[in-house]
Amino acid sequence: QVQLVESGGGLVQAGGSLTLSCGSSAAVVYYQTLAWFRQRQGKEREFVAALTWGGGRPNYSDAAKGRFTLSKDAATNTLHLVMNSLKPEDTAVYYCALDDQITAAPMDMLDRYTYWGQGTQVTVSS
Repeated sequence: QVQLVESGGGLVQAGGSLTLSCGSSAAVVYYQTLAWFRQRQGKEREFVAALTWGGGRPNYSDAAKGRFTLSKDAATNTLHLVMNSLKPEDTAVYYCALDDQITAAPMDMLDRYTYWGQGTQVTVSS
C-alpha cells in the first residue's frame, strides 16, 4: 500500500510564500501522476496542480497559474508545490494524490487518484 505524506503547511501572511512537499513511500513510476488538491472550509475538494512523473508539462488550476509551481525530486519520490503571492482564499487543507494506472481521465478529476495523503493545513492571514 502506497503512503503519501504531506508536509510544509502552516500560517503565513497574505503575499507570503510556502512550499508544500508530498513524499511517496513507493517509487513513483513514469506513467503515474502526482497531484495537489485542496479543500476549503465548507467547499468541495478542488484541483490545484498535477505532474506526470515521466515528463510533460505540469497542469495548474486557474487559481494556481502564475503563483504556484510544481517541482519533483525523483531521487526521493517527492513532489513540491511552491506557493507564492498567497491570498486568504488559498486557506485550505492541501492534499496530495497519486494515481496507479495509465488513464485518460483528466488530471483534475478526483476519481482518477487512488492514493491520498492525510492533508496539511495552509492558513493565509489578511
